[in-house]
Formats: sequence, structure tokens, C-alpha cells
Amino acid sequence: MIDFQTEPGRYRHWKLGFAGPVATLSLDVAEDGGLMPGYELKLNSYDLGVDIELYDAVQRLRFEHPEVKAVILTSAKERVFCAGANIRMLSGATHQHKVNFCKFTNETRNAIEDATEHSRQIYLTAVNGACAGGGYELALATDHILLADDGNTAVSLPELALLAVLPGTGGLTRLVDKRHVRRDRADYFCATEEGIKGRRALEWHLVDELAPRTGLAQAAQARALALAARSDRPAAAKGVALPPLARTITADRLAYPHLVIEIDRDRAAATFLVQGPAVPPPASAEAIATAGASFWPLALARALDDAILHLRANEAEIGTWIFRTEGDLDLVQAYDDALLDARSHWFVREVTLYLKRTLKRLDVSSRSLFALIEPGSCFAGLLLELALAADRSYMLEGSREGDNRPPASIRLGAMNFGPLPMVNGLSRLESRFLGDDGKVGELGGRMGQDFAAAAAEALGLITFTPDDIDWEDEVRLAIEERAAFSPDALTGMEASLRFAGPETLESKIFGRLSAWQNWIFQRPNAVGEAGALKLYGSGQRAEFDRRRV
Repeated sequence: MIDFQTEPGRYRHWKLGFAGPVATLSLDVAEDGGLMPGYELKLNSYDLGVDIELYDAVQRLRFEHPEVKAVILTSAKERVFCAGANIRMLSGATHQHKVNFCKFTNETRNAIEDATEHSRQIYLTAVNGACAGGGYELALATDHILLADDGNTAVSLPELALLAVLPGTGGLTRLVDKRHVRRDRADYFCATEEGIKGRRALEWHLVDELAPRTGLAQAAQARALALAARSDRPAAAKGVALPPLARTITADRLAYPHLVIEIDRDRAAATFLVQGPAVPPPASAEAIATAGASFWPLALARALDDAILHLRANEAEIGTWIFRTEGDLDLVQAYDDALLDARSHWFVREVTLYLKRTLKRLDVSSRSLFALIEPGSCFAGLLLELALAADRSYMLEGSREGDNRPPASIRLGAMNFGPLPMVNGLSRLESRFLGDDGKVGELGGRMGQDFAAAAAEALGLITFTPDDIDWEDEVRLAIEERAAFSPDALTGMEASLRFAGPETLESKIFGRLSAWQNWIFQRPNAVGEAGALKLYGSGQRAEFDRRRV
């Protein structure tokens, strides 16, 4: 089982240091510390285990260190920054593992950019040695890149030339969209094994600053302090610890506080039961921060985040995720209101940003998403986002025989109108009603109202509203039908339909990479017996099928 939970005392590959408003995150990969047997992590190359630690560090810096306003990414090894994803790992990994690995590393780099833009915890990179492939992609995720100007240190994206694949964590997109590298120069750069160094790297916008090797650390510290001066993070605030998750995993069940997941292997489905809050929210921002990791929205985000990662990595054949909720609509709305009322507080901001990132992770997961809305549900505000994220939603019309609870209702709130955008930069409502601004405006005027099934369907918020007689059959047939379709075709269909509207850096990365990873990583030019990825380091020349497809 791949476990995405860790903490700094267990890190094998990263070192954290602190100096006032600046933290330094140093890559020092243990060669024998691979997640799987069969390869050594030489030259600071990485596998999923290295990135699990990086993701944990990024999260902890945001929550546990409000005083940190700038983070320096660098290497603890001499003459090498990072050689990128470990090639032996990639060549021996299953297709599923390669694609999940690339998706998770993408999400982690997006989290770094999100921290810089929204948490005002600004990341920069000090490249103190060879920086290739995924190593340069890691640097590209930061806001500022310093390069040792020593005549040897270069940045490169050599995947095309060496491996017959492409940079897997957004390198091509960030070159032209984020750093505005000219297309012709980017073309040359991406077809060059040895990379580009020094003055040319600076002139081509591949890096932002040069420094002599002997003065690189000092230059990075000075630049970090200058960037830190732009941040609004509170220097004197107390951080909020992220303790280990209370989690139980058995063969067909995952259980956390506020979330239980039951796996039905016969139907290739997992049912997520999200439990709403049991008590009202704390009365002030300071009281919310005092509640810390037990604050319901944060506890839920952490549980949902871990569950999504666990199922993606360890339960590939469970292709349909079904979301249910239980609780009180008023209490869910109260927590929404608490988040919005105290949104200027650093901790409350971080909780909302974490909810946003977790819902984005759900959106880009290659699983069919259904929502079931029944009596006792609490799909309001931030929990309604789960139903809006679903590919299809079912809401029971009326009540069940023998059930004395009132019919199901859903409720729109301010959290549905902007704070939790998708990777396309739009809210899920804006994506749902693309091109109909009047509809979104109309719904905005009905925040706080409860909608039963017929009204929810008329407003376009729900897909189907079976009554008690038809409910079991309609839901069962929908789930069984999903399990009968080609998983590859479903992944392509769902990804094509979910992200309507404008393209952003994130939507380009996930849309394009999801396509090429599921294609190039299965093509013999890369992974066949005579493919470049398989033969790398053997001295043998790859054999390519020369037909363009």
C-alpha cells in the first residue's frame, strides 16, 4: 500500500531549516530510499516517495509556520540540484503508477504556486548544480529562479531527446505560458540534451538571476528577504499543528472523523459518506485558530484529501466514487459563514485554500463521480460543491416509506460563487451554466434558500429526481452501467466534459498531460522493448516507429 501520510521526523529526502521569515527546503535524496525496490535514487532523482515528503512539507509550511514568508528550494548535495524523475523507476513502473505519479507531482507543484499567489508564502529556487527534467520543472513552479553562474550548471528538459517522452509535470506549459519563453527558443531548449546555462539561460527567461557559485546562498537569502517583504503573513502568529490523521483502513473500508468510505468491489464503486458538523463553529477567527486541526472544515479537507490519494494509488479498479452526506444544513451553512466572515485571518484563509485544492484534486481524478441526495443529507455550501463536482447527481423526490425525516433539500451559499474555483478558474456553477451569466446571477439571488428535488431539478442543479419507487433501480443501473464501460473511454469523456470554458495554466497542464501520459507512456517508442525509456543507459539505440499518428 502507498501511504501519503508522513511528517518531518520521518523525512528521508528533504531537510527543513528556518531563519526568521525565510525557510529553506533542501533536497538531499537518500539513494537507497526508493518507494519500491529495483532502483537507486542517484543524483537527487526522485520517485513518488520523495514527492510525498515535499507535499507534506509544503502543507506544514503553510499551516504550522505563519511566520515564514518566503521559502528557498535548493539542494543539499554538491554540484547537483535534481536530475528529475528517476528513470529506472519510470521504466519499471506500471502505466497506472507512472500516470498517478505524474498527476500527484503536478498537483504538488500547483500547490507551490498556490502558496506563492494566495498564501503569500513565496517560493524561489537556488539552482546550485545540474538541474534536469523534473528538477527544472520543480524550479519552474517557484516564483524566482537563481542559477549558479559557474560555467557548468545548466537547466534542461531532455526527456524528448533521451527518453522519447515529454516533461511530465508541466514543464512545456510553464515555459511558454508562465515564463513567456519564445516558442522557437523553447523548441530548441526542449530538444537539447545538455541544456542551457549562464547568460543565455538568463536572456531566454529560463532563469531570473545569476549568481557566482560561492555567493549563491547569500544571493538567495537576500532575494528571499526581499520577496518576504511583499507578504502579509503574520510574523507573530502561532502556527497550527497538523497531527497524524485518525484513520482506519481495512480491506473494504476507510474511516476518518467526518468521513467513511465503503468499497463495493462487485460494482467497482466506493461510497463516500461525509458527516456534517455536530456542533456550531467557533465564534471568532481566534477561536477557529485555537480549534486548529479539529476545526471541521480542515479535518474534513485532510480526510478527503488523503482518501482521494489512497484510492487513486491503491484502488485502481474502483472506478466510480459516490458521494453522500448526512447532517444539518444550518450547521454546514454556519461553518461556511464562519469561513467567509473571518477570511482575512491567515489560518481561515489557509483552510479555505486547502478545501479549494482538495476539490480540485477530486475534479482531476480519473474516476466517475456520482452524488446521491436523500433525506438526512446536508448538501449545502461547501458540501454542495461535491454534488456540483459530480458527473451526475440523483436527488430523491419526496420521502421513503417508513422514514419520518423530511424530504431532501439542498442549499446554495456564498461558497458556491467563487471561493472554491476549479482548475479552469471558474466556480462549478459558472462551469455548469457556461455562457449563461444570467442563470448564475439568478442563483446568486437565491442563496440561503432550501430547494427540494423538483425545484433543484428545475434550476438545473440536479440531474435526476427519482421517487422512492424508482430510486433503487435507477441508481443501481447507473452504477452498474458505469462499471460496464471502458475505463479509458470514461476517463477521456469525463476530463473533456468537466472543464468547459477558458484554459488556464492548470487546465492546460492536466488536460494536455492527461492525454499524452495515457498515450505516450503506452507507446513502444517509449516503453517497448526497444523503446528509449527502456533502453536508457544501456548503450543501445532506441528503435522508433517513424509514422506520425
